Amino acid sequence: MSNNIDWNNIIKKEARGINDDDLGEIQQVLPNDIVTTVGVVNKEIYCIPKSLVEKFDDHTLWFKISKDAAKSQYKASD
Repeated sequence: MSNNIDWNNIIKKEARGINDDDLGEIQQVLPNDIVTTVGVVNKEIYCIPKSLVEKFDDHTLWFKISKDAAKSQYKASD
């Protein structure tokens, strides 16, 4: 994880995973996790650890995880 990320600057930015997987839009930054939402009607919410962040390029926060892994490990309960 990059230590140079301004966590306040990533709200409403795009979240992407391995192979350009869509992990949604960043909604909230918690002490150890990033909260993202995917979808409009049937929203999926993910709470992904900051330790899985690979980089931030001023537009997109890149994670070292696939969407399938995020769904199985970090999807918030409905």
